[in-house]
Amino acid sequence: MPGLNQLSVAVIGGGIGGASAALSLLARGADVRIYEQAKELGEVGAGIQISPNASRILYALGLERELGAIGVRPQAVEYRRWQDGRLIARYPMGESVERAFGAPYFHLHRAEFLGMLVRALPAERILLGRRCVAIDRQGPRPVVRFADGSTVEADLVVGADGIHSAVRSALFGPEGPVYSGAVAYRGLVPAEKIASLDLEVISTTWFGPGRHLVAYYVAGRRFLNVVACVRQHEWSSESWTEACSPDEVRAAYEGWNGNVRVLVEAIEQTFKWGLFHRPPLPRWSEGAVTLLGDSCHPMLPYMAQGAAQAVEDGAALAACLAQEADIPAALVLYEDLRRARTARVQQMSLVNADMFQLPDGAEQDCRDARLAAASRPPLGDWLYAHDASSTDVRAPGVRPPGAQ
Repeated sequence: MPGLNQLSVAVIGGGIGGASAALSLLARGADVRIYEQAKELGEVGAGIQISPNASRILYALGLERELGAIGVRPQAVEYRRWQDGRLIARYPMGESVERAFGAPYFHLHRAEFLGMLVRALPAERILLGRRCVAIDRQGPRPVVRFADGSTVEADLVVGADGIHSAVRSALFGPEGPVYSGAVAYRGLVPAEKIASLDLEVISTTWFGPGRHLVAYYVAGRRFLNVVACVRQHEWSSESWTEACSPDEVRAAYEGWNGNVRVLVEAIEQTFKWGLFHRPPLPRWSEGAVTLLGDSCHPMLPYMAQGAAQAVEDGAALAACLAQEADIPAALVLYEDLRRARTARVQQMSLVNADMFQLPDGAEQDCRDARLAAASRPPLGDWLYAHDASSTDVRAPGVRPPGAQ
């Protein structure tokens, strides 16, 4: 694997995108530091999905054992109707996905997943309480300025600081994200509270008019992660997530089938998220400063690809820097590899936002028939076979060696 010869990299943001990018860069020999504005690293208690296009990267980084210890491997994904729970479609996962794509599909607890990434990093590589407020690009190398008055100079600055990215604003000016017209209620249900349902180790989505609900096990099957997405015209909170009463969720799913009602009744603590996104950016980089993850392509959750695409970004960025010594040229290659793919996933997520919540009727019947006729999740092959470490822009979907 070509090395980066101690190229100094300042990663702004210590979430999933920043931590996974740091691991990919370190593996190539870069001198990486993460600068995180929070005083401690953490994630909310919610589920996350890591598909083979990302787990393959994490395996290559030496995290196979750790992923296996904290992850749940779903055996299938299924779609059901809202009022009676009737099965629309079911696709095998588990070993069939691993055979096809060379790596597993995982369901994980977000905090456990981030904790795994952070533990894989040397502690001295992570600096907390550093909120980026400006980037000076006048000199030969970019200089990051922090709210506490400190600065850091690096060969490359990577903005991995989320949808409200300060790095993005420093490059392209302030611009607010777009509210999607929907909210997501997220909660964890202790497995023993819903033991009577005898749920399989799968992901289930119930489709309904104007709302849908997703449930799957996380944290070694100790909890069931429940995500309930509901159309809501306005989001008035200054934060994009807030605690709310579980009664809000229960009211939103009044009249739904029995299993859904049992799940929403079992939720003890709920967070309500405004779902925001941005249209694809025409570029991600200026000079020796670039973006990855939600800072440049925040996605709605309807493809379960937000974290996976951020992991891909970090692997692609490291591969491009290893291939091209000139940093601006490497960043051009990085964007050529990543912008079209992530824009397509963003668009697919927008399409699913409507498709999952069609009103009952002819269009809904066509959707159900189309899903029932498919043998795999739509576009799953295009997503899961992708090799993010390849720098061949002509091959956006490359099956890993040995995949069938």
